[in-house]
Amino acid sequence: MDKYSFLNAAHTSFFAEQYEKYLTNPDTIEPSWRAFFQGFDFGLEGSLEDLGIESDKGGMVVLSNGRKVEMPEALQKEFQVIRLIDGYRSRGHLFTETNPVRERRKYVPTLDIDNFGLNQEDLDTTFDAGKILGIGPASLKEIIRHLESIYCDAIGVEYMYIRTPERIQWIQDWLNKNDNHPNYSAEEKKNILRKLNEAVSFESFLHTKYVGQKRFSLEGGESLIPALDVIVEKAADKGVKQFVVGMAHRGRLNVLTNIFGKSPKDIFSEFDGKDYEETIFDGDVKYHLGWTSKRETDSGKMVNMNIAPNPSHLETVNSIVEGISRAKQDRDHSEEISEVLPILIHGDAAFAAQGVVYETIQMARLDGYTTGGTIHIVVNNQIGFTTNYLDARSSTYCTDVGKVTLSPVLHVNADDAEAVVHATTFALEYRMRYKRDIFLDLLGYRKYGHNEGDEPKFTQPLLYKSISKHKNPRDIYAEKLIAEGVIDENYVKELEEKYKSDLEENLLDSRKIEKTRITPFMQDEWEGFEQVTEEVMLKPMDTTYDLKKLDEIAKSITKLPEDKKFLRKLVKLVDGRHAMYFEDNKLDWAMGELLAYGSLIEEGYDVRMTGQDVERGTFSHRHAVIKTEMHEEEVVLLNEMGDNQNGKFHIYNSLLSEYAVMGFDYGYAMASPKTLTIWEAQFGDFSNGAQIIIDQYLSSAEDKWKLQNGLVLLLPHGYEGQGAEHSSARMERYLQLCAKDNMFVADVTTPANLFHLFRRQMKAKFRKPLVVFTPKSLLRHPKVVSTKEEMASGSFQMVIDDVDAKATKVRTLVFCTGKFYYDLLDKREELERDDVALVRVEQLFPLPTEEMRSIIKKYKNADDIVWAQEEPRNMGAWSHMLMHLDEAKQFRVASRRFYGAPAAGSAVRSKRRHAQVLDYVFDKSKDNMQIR
Repeated sequence: MDKYSFLNAAHTSFFAEQYEKYLTNPDTIEPSWRAFFQGFDFGLEGSLEDLGIESDKGGMVVLSNGRKVEMPEALQKEFQVIRLIDGYRSRGHLFTETNPVRERRKYVPTLDIDNFGLNQEDLDTTFDAGKILGIGPASLKEIIRHLESIYCDAIGVEYMYIRTPERIQWIQDWLNKNDNHPNYSAEEKKNILRKLNEAVSFESFLHTKYVGQKRFSLEGGESLIPALDVIVEKAADKGVKQFVVGMAHRGRLNVLTNIFGKSPKDIFSEFDGKDYEETIFDGDVKYHLGWTSKRETDSGKMVNMNIAPNPSHLETVNSIVEGISRAKQDRDHSEEISEVLPILIHGDAAFAAQGVVYETIQMARLDGYTTGGTIHIVVNNQIGFTTNYLDARSSTYCTDVGKVTLSPVLHVNADDAEAVVHATTFALEYRMRYKRDIFLDLLGYRKYGHNEGDEPKFTQPLLYKSISKHKNPRDIYAEKLIAEGVIDENYVKELEEKYKSDLEENLLDSRKIEKTRITPFMQDEWEGFEQVTEEVMLKPMDTTYDLKKLDEIAKSITKLPEDKKFLRKLVKLVDGRHAMYFEDNKLDWAMGELLAYGSLIEEGYDVRMTGQDVERGTFSHRHAVIKTEMHEEEVVLLNEMGDNQNGKFHIYNSLLSEYAVMGFDYGYAMASPKTLTIWEAQFGDFSNGAQIIIDQYLSSAEDKWKLQNGLVLLLPHGYEGQGAEHSSARMERYLQLCAKDNMFVADVTTPANLFHLFRRQMKAKFRKPLVVFTPKSLLRHPKVVSTKEEMASGSFQMVIDDVDAKATKVRTLVFCTGKFYYDLLDKREELERDDVALVRVEQLFPLPTEEMRSIIKKYKNADDIVWAQEEPRNMGAWSHMLMHLDEAKQFRVASRRFYGAPAAGSAVRSKRRHAQVLDYVFDKSKDNMQIR
């Protein structure tokens, strides 16, 4: 008996079920079935021929083993219908009605039935494949109608690349309900219309009251407002307590007013260009400002709403929002992280082109950065400033980057308000169920140019001819509701008149305000902290720590668990740390660092550290995470401190990114001022990959947005012959950004000073970014040690005087910073000079000028004062000294010559230049500036 004779007897619905499983995920069916299905050609001969499988028309199929099998025609047709269903699921999004202002591009092959081996005669035939769509056995005509409704109307869905069958099934079940069309009540429809009216009326009001002023209107994408509204309302019912939103300037004012509840009065005041009531802040344009508010939902839930401040650098805010969200989750929602919902609103051109988008999306599933799923919404104008979308990307869609994380993508006609709200509801339910990212692409248009004063017809005359005749989404939806009998002709007019009347009152009130007030962002998190000036930053601070407690912490972090096996080298390292503390009392850099973290954790602070390879440390000095030899089980001794464990230590190796990772940690520090948040560069100069974060946030956020932030940057810096990319952390760039009271910059030289620097960062009642140029060769330098008493009883020293020099003997006073001090010290010992004092400037900003002046007075016999640095003259701290210390104009400068690259690639040349600088410090006749 032919083993395939069951094909004539089995029910076609059983085959349909098996075949659908095969198409979705072949690994979920029996191997014999998988081999069987691989043997048939259902209109895709080309691809099957590549597998060595041939087809014989007329119901005969040749398997790869050469065996011919006869298949009943009815069964073959069933499989062809299933192929058609699969085609709609996989490619239906290419044939949707999602573009409101122009025809879509054409794609081949199409979804015509003849491309699947079906014809017009099959349209009235009933197929069991209809059960797949939840409609039971149905005619091909009915199946196609359902498929068109689900996949090819106002919503296009991409999801078939997802590799988890359960998620695919859930998506399909959701889409099959009501053929992917909502069935809203009259009240729900009126609410959608109300939010659309607010969006439209707000923009038209601004357009008439502030003619020609930039506002980056939402017109053409107003359905964003009902979309966000439904997310907030439904998410609150699902347990979400906090929303963190990031978006660029387009539509921001509309969102602030109609979603976040910011008073239009305040926005109008910003439009009027009034000065700020506080002279210490410079402020920012109105469409960059952040906002925090409480909102009560329609069901009575009170939620916290945050929209992060952002610069004009599009998509930069993405990683900031993720960091804020993670901090809130770690601090208040660790048991259920989905209670904090990040929402990122993008523009199509930037989303497709900005690298930080990819970097941020790659974080989504990483332990150190996951936030339990983000809802991404692209307000797709189909244009970037003046650039057409065909010139803006190579991919089919601007959202194709979302497929990196196998996330569903929904493309929606932004003119169809119900479709937008329906798709948004799907996105929310998916995120809450799976704690994964999801992407919404709202295809609309931009009514005006890039800003309201720009003329778009210069570059897109045809598109803007169409847009000029196009009705706004509110009016389109109102006509639909009138036709349905939900509202009458006067309903919208009354809505608009009432809303604009409220705006008019706010406008009159705003004119009475003389000054604009910058409202602090996330005030609750920053209660008890104050903004301070440079004078306060320079005041000494008590950073002492009880020696007995320090002993207890040292014991915890220098003893490995006895029930686990570790590499001998690691055992030796940890045992060495124990001896270093309890026997030798000579603590190296790593011990100073780890003890600082431990002391803060004991006091109830958390510590978060990320960056490339930070768990071990680029230079293998930290070993904060120790792995067992056999199973790579992670042991973090700073989380094993027993009764002293009053905070947590979070350390994560980051993905190979600077921009997004620094942005994430900046956002984290923004939302968690009681966490010592640290980002470490693999090498200091790699930080320029995050230059936008440094410029737009780190150095300027307090001036622009009244934001404090205590993020610490650790930037390995030092000239040791490793070439241009592994020597300099570009100290000069950070120092150039320093102004008034915007940050701390330090280049410390002892473990004790590092200990107190970290403790000062958290013990202060204010927060400032801290940039630390950290050593490489000093990590194991025999002279770079401190005692435990210096840590327990000492304090941070902004300047370290030369304790070995006798002031009366000194003729040359040398100021320096960082690792170069030890090179100078070795040279002085080599020359046996007692007439040279070496003074270390440990804090470069705010520069301790009074301490430096006191030291100059102390060495009154010194007629030669030197600024010595290992960097080229146009780099390092020299120009900074000139700007902030008047006496520096009289200093003799010892440095490398002027160079374009920070260091020479040749180790020999680098060593020679280094020696020349050292020689010149001690002998002013050897001016290396004359030597090439």
